[in-house]
Amino acid sequence: MKTAYELALERMEAQGIDKPDVESLSETTRAAMAEVRQKAEARLAEADILHQKALVSTPDPGARSRLEAEYRIDRRRIEEDRDRAIQKLRQG
Repeated sequence: MKTAYELALERMEAQGIDKPDVESLSETTRAAMAEVRQKAEARLAEADILHQKALVSTPDPGARSRLEAEYRIDRRRIEEDRDRAIQKLRQG
């Protein structure tokens, strides 16, 4: 029986898409990447909690709109930092 991954690779080949390159990352690198992801998820959760708390205490629609914009910027920055750190680890 084939795994879902193997079936997906076969479908990709049938569509003319090349197989993804298999990266041979060391266990240390994988652990570091997992740690980066975990820290980013914690920061995102913290930002979400703080954002929800701020929204509850802000009745003004204009202020709520500013809070939403700041929250989106913070989320994007955290995600970009995470992606940049993972890319740096991949490159060695």
